[in-house]
Amino acid sequence: MPTIPTVLLNDGVAFPELGLGTYNLRGDDGTAAIVSAIGAGYRLLDSAVNYENEREVGEAVRRAEGEVGVSRDDLIITTKVPGRAHGYDETLASAEESLAALGLDRIDLYLIHWPNPSVDKYLDTWRAMIALRKSGRVGSIGVSNFTEPMLTRLIDETGVTPAVNQVELHPYFPQAQLRAFHTEHAI
Repeated sequence: MPTIPTVLLNDGVAFPELGLGTYNLRGDDGTAAIVSAIGAGYRLLDSAVNYENEREVGEAVRRAEGEVGVSRDDLIITTKVPGRAHGYDETLASAEESLAALGLDRIDLYLIHWPNPSVDKYLDTWRAMIALRKSGRVGSIGVSNFTEPMLTRLIDETGVTPAVNQVELHPYFPQAQLRAFHTEHAI
């Protein structure tokens, strides 16, 4: 089985360079597809509240141990705070709901799914994520779709740099300036 290379996140976690996006993997077929991917070597599973499949991801994690011999501790499970759950208390509640849906005791990478700038609560959301990390309920924390000014605001106002900024990236949209900012700040 091939080994997927890893990068070291700014919080010391070895993070696979390739993961399985689980969008639209639902029901028994979705769970089976995720178990199959784990058996094929994937160790990073990317889910979100908005994908409506955290239960399937959690079930696949539990089944993978018996069916393909991969321990929970060998997997990185990602999920995301939806825009409707921005705010400090709302984020804490959303994390607990995700943990219950997943049926897991921790989220390995917790992301703000979208900055939702019109609501402007992503800083409070970030502060809650810092608290969740300190409590051990989540491991690494990061964001999705954040711009350089938004990242700068998080870092300047909390002193905590996101481990990840999950963004669209491909030959037609290379985001060179944002990637340079990521490199400069070890994101």
